[in-house]
Amino acid sequence: MIYIRTMKPFNIVLIEPEIPPNTGNIARLCAATGTILHLVGPLGFSLDDRYLKRAGLDYWEHVALKIWPDLAALQAAHGEGRFLYLSTKVARSYLQAAFQSGDYIVFGKETKGLPEELLQANPDSCITIPMPAGKVRSLNLSTSAGIVLYEALRQTGGVL
Repeated sequence: MIYIRTMKPFNIVLIEPEIPPNTGNIARLCAATGTILHLVGPLGFSLDDRYLKRAGLDYWEHVALKIWPDLAALQAAHGEGRFLYLSTKVARSYLQAAFQSGDYIVFGKETKGLPEELLQANPDSCITIPMPAGKVRSLNLSTSAGIVLYEALRQTGGVL
């Protein structure tokens, strides 16, 4: 039997997301797992976007959604939190990370990823999803969020 154990929730952070269906799919993922979704602006769409709403289906009322003007505001409000940064520009696999409940798993915008200066300032907190075939630069944002979040839940006993 699969169930979600009560623990400190994980946090998915999307910095300047651009594609409404990706954010909608991630919102649905967050609703399904009890994960908090943080959207860091500026957003590349309106929260009233029909594609965003369609991708999230009728689960929006179950999403713990927080909106931030920038990453600094989020980090100032949650200074005790541990932030992990996903990027195709680093070598350490997400499978090598030791996730802790309550972690903030941070993704950049679809077209550019996270800023280089953020990655350079936090080298020990950067992880990637390996692409063994070497033919694809990156996975879809919502796919990446699902892969990493479920590994974090598996490691912490959040999904058994």
